[in-house]
Amino acid sequence: MAIEFKDERKTGRLLAVEDGTAVGLIAYFVLAEEPHALVAVHTVVEPGHEGRGIAGQLVKTFYGIAAAEGVPVVPLCPYAASWAAKHPDQAPEAPAAVVAAAKAQLDADSDLW
Repeated sequence: MAIEFKDERKTGRLLAVEDGTAVGLIAYFVLAEEPHALVAVHTVVEPGHEGRGIAGQLVKTFYGIAAAEGVPVVPLCPYAASWAAKHPDQAPEAPAAVVAAAKAQLDADSDLW
């Protein structure tokens, strides 16, 4: 069965769903200040689903959502950052000021992560 992606903005999760079950996710938040970047904090693929490219599909979808909304992505998650470095044509780099603001917001909300 094909994997579907569901953006659960209120809970800060982009889910990869297969046959009704979440098989992976990106935990993220929306930057509070303009330009309201999407900030990837953690990428997870559930045990038994590794090695199928799900994490890469999640990150690619995440960048696609941001592009459709006209906002940058700040990949603070190591996996998302690695994927972005390997796919610069699909993952434009966020401005330094936006990255700094995302890191500051993450630090301020560190009890949530």
